[in-house]
Amino acid sequence: MVPCTAKHSQSIHLQHAYSPNTTTHPTWSPTFTKHTFTTWLFPPTQPPILRGHKHNIDFHSYADDTQLYISVEPNKTTALQSLTSCLSAVTHWMSNNCICYSKVLPNNFLKLNESKTELLLIGPKDKREALLPSLGNLNQYVREQVTSLGVILDSDLSLKPHINKVTKTAYFHLRNIAKVRPFLTKKDAEKLVHAFITSRLDYCNALFTGLPKKSIEKLQLIQNSAARLLTKTRKMEHITPVLAELHWLPVSYRIDFKVLLLVFKAVNGLAPCYIADALSSYTPARALRSADAGLLRIPNAPPKRIGESAFSYYALPQHIREAESVDIFKRQLKTYLFNQAYT
Repeated sequence: MVPCTAKHSQSIHLQHAYSPNTTTHPTWSPTFTKHTFTTWLFPPTQPPILRGHKHNIDFHSYADDTQLYISVEPNKTTALQSLTSCLSAVTHWMSNNCICYSKVLPNNFLKLNESKTELLLIGPKDKREALLPSLGNLNQYVREQVTSLGVILDSDLSLKPHINKVTKTAYFHLRNIAKVRPFLTKKDAEKLVHAFITSRLDYCNALFTGLPKKSIEKLQLIQNSAARLLTKTRKMEHITPVLAELHWLPVSYRIDFKVLLLVFKAVNGLAPCYIADALSSYTPARALRSADAGLLRIPNAPPKRIGESAFSYYALPQHIREAESVDIFKRQLKTYLFNQAYT
């Protein structure tokens, strides 16, 4: 198999005649994938400006979207200078010539879209305001909220804008499903509910851990409305037995399910490194029976700020934490949480 990054030649065969061979650019190869495109765009001889954390800035890259993360103190501007230097270096690298596989390219065929560049300051309001004068040219990018992979993040990390959007969108789809509900079987209606409602309640719901009950209740009302629509239950009837009959976990338990699943994957080496690195195993100072219990170290943080459910991994029975596979863990975890919710 010829590598996608190598030169390709092609010709046209018509009856008994062949056209002259034409060398094609690697990006036009039919087998050119995202990974090989990244390899071609960021060749070993010319690594991207962010590789190796040159500017001491953490980052994540999703397709054509790059997110930079940096911790800043109001009275120290060194980190801000690193951020400014990083953005300038990225802009320069995009427009500068580079040597790619022994061929000089005019540029990297990229352009920093400054109109889509956004800066979100996360922290207490007084500290955010104290930091604004030190931002300089970065002030033009400051936003009250930004959208990251479909999740609306705000400066307080309250996720209120995101929950409001989910609520508005979910009720819109519920009204549309209600119009056709008389013509659907329960099985078909349930498919629509899961496709348009449940999927939105579950998307990135691990971020809802530790949020006030008032915020979670908005999402729970959506699930209640979906259950009433699906089962044709009247508003005056109690909804908990209906949810149990449908075998639906309440929203708060669905959040716990997602968090515990992420922790299980991280502990067993099945999660991305940026999640696994955030966890550390508990090692007692002396030999104890708890040393083999698979416990995690609890960070030093006020429980009221994080939420009591943040460390619910400890509440799981040991046989669930020691499940042999993800499927077994998910099955046992749902049964455990279902019993917790409805018994």
